[in-house]
Amino acid sequence: MAGKSLNRVQLIGNLGKDPEVKYTPSGTPVAKLTIATNERFKDKGGEWQDRTEWHNVVLWQRLAEIAGEYLKKGGKVYIEGRLQTRSWDDPKTNTKKYMTEVVGSDLILLSGRGDGGGGGGDFGGARSSNSFDQRTPEPEMSPASPISDEDIPF
Repeated sequence: MAGKSLNRVQLIGNLGKDPEVKYTPSGTPVAKLTIATNERFKDKGGEWQDRTEWHNVVLWQRLAEIAGEYLKKGGKVYIEGRLQTRSWDDPKTNTKKYMTEVVGSDLILLSGRGDGGGGGGDFGGARSSNSFDQRTPEPEMSPASPISDEDIPF
């Protein structure tokens, strides 16, 4: 399979905290969130064990706005996307740091009202490629939370 590859991630889990939505200098929204997935298994002694894995997720443009409006800490969500690893030089330790995160392309709210997932209303899901307008919004006069180029997760 020399010419074929696949980079696809599908997660169903709970948000560890409310999404953090910021804006690039050009006004593009970007949201960072963490999702916990759980695994239950029997250990060698036959006892049930639980393991939680935390995933860093980045959403861009309209999906970032939707996440900021509808997703809340504890809410259950489906995220689909791709893995991307970024690196940077840490000036404090003079070492190169790495972070692998999921760049989301699809989002479905699985929690209803009162389930810790926010006021879902009629919102069910969003797909970055076709369900919502993905054009870059007009820059705001004063973004809610400006970020520098170093804060952008790519």
